[in-house]
Amino acid sequence: MSKELVKAFYQSNGPLNKTLMEDFLHDEISFNWHSSKGFLQLDKQDLLELATELSKSYIASRIEISHILEENHLVSVNYTHYVSPIENPNEELVLAHFMVICELKDNRLYKVYQMSQLS
Repeated sequence: MSKELVKAFYQSNGPLNKTLMEDFLHDEISFNWHSSKGFLQLDKQDLLELATELSKSYIASRIEISHILEENHLVSVNYTHYVSPIENPNEELVLAHFMVICELKDNRLYKVYQMSQLS
């Protein structure tokens, strides 16, 4: 069940959709992100604001999952995030590659550990 929930979040364009994020994120989420630009620790409000900002820059978004594994209450996802910028909606670019480990609580994303590498 956890694997299906995480897969649904990423395949439904959750990271760019504030309304979907509200449904999938636990109120007490801890989102720990190691990016090529440094470390961020985000809460639910931070993630909702990030979704709003991203949706202003990209007209379309697609996530391609290459691996998704579940063990106990942890789900690991490896994916590539593709976007189409507002300035050129007919062009699809790789935004970044991601590796994520998710812990769920109450059927929502509760603790997330993410690493990303810009394309």
